[in-house]
Amino acid sequence: MSDRDAVRRAYDAMAETYADERSAEGRGTEILTEFLDALPERPRVLDAGCGQGTPVLERLAAVGDPVGLDFSRQQLRLARETVPGAPLVRGDMTALPFESDAFDAVTAFHSLIHVPSDDHETVLAEFARVLRPGGRVLLTEGCEEWSGENPDWLDSGVEMQWDIAGIETTKKQLERAGFAVEDEWLVVDKLADDEVQKPFLEARLAE
Repeated sequence: MSDRDAVRRAYDAMAETYADERSAEGRGTEILTEFLDALPERPRVLDAGCGQGTPVLERLAAVGDPVGLDFSRQQLRLARETVPGAPLVRGDMTALPFESDAFDAVTAFHSLIHVPSDDHETVLAEFARVLRPGGRVLLTEGCEEWSGENPDWLDSGVEMQWDIAGIETTKKQLERAGFAVEDEWLVVDKLADDEVQKPFLEARLAE
């Protein structure tokens, strides 16, 4: 099982390396565009695990009122440069520091997969809590359950850890949290060691 402190330290240590890689197009940005087009005008969106802000938080700022959350100080430092003026909060997805019914949507790109597997349902319940009735979530997962680490991720010399629940388990967890899964896609993840396809899931909270 992944260690959240180890993951946080890793993202601090490799902030610039990850920023360069994550800025690349083709990691679901077209799916994000479709997702945003279906939201109310000027939506308030939480980007959970916002990293350095590109491409997700940056695109959210162009169409709505985003809030970025991350537990890495260095990632948030870069996000302040990428999306100046956007509210940024340091916090943990298992205990979101926001009031209930505060957002129209939540995005979680490549962030849930770093949360210890025993806490995945807690995170999804927190997403449901901070969303308004009928709110939407767009998140990434892995196709199959897997936990592990890479001691030299992205040739950075830094170890990264993952806890991937798998798409079928995540869909069941979303349903238990009060969501209805409405769509799913497979996108090649160029940051994965073997460029495997990773699923995106879109779900809507019950009214």
